[in-house]
Amino acid sequence: MDAVRIPQELGRPKQRPQRLAGDKGYSYPWIRRWLRAHKIEAIIPQRSDQIEQHKGRPLSFDRQTYRRRNVIERCVGWLKEFRRLATRYEKLALNFLAMVKLAMIERYLRIGLADSA
Repeated sequence: MDAVRIPQELGRPKQRPQRLAGDKGYSYPWIRRWLRAHKIEAIIPQRSDQIEQHKGRPLSFDRQTYRRRNVIERCVGWLKEFRRLATRYEKLALNFLAMVKLAMIERYLRIGLADSA
């Protein structure tokens, strides 16, 4: 989360997103506390084993915003088509990031050139 840079029209980039979407695997009290402390809205569905244990008012969950998360899931799926990324051949983070960028460039070229044929 510390590497997030959200460009703004004026001024320096924001360091924190307004909301964070995650699947039920991220539904832990310490994650929700951290997000609340940093004023980030948690868009995480509650696990079924946590519903009975939860005390107090029910957790809010924006279903419409959560559905938009599929864009990221599809992007990760496309990236996993590249065996080099899926098996993490690149051990250095700098080289791995370069391969992610290369994979995205190839994806954009494949989409862009498919229309011209």
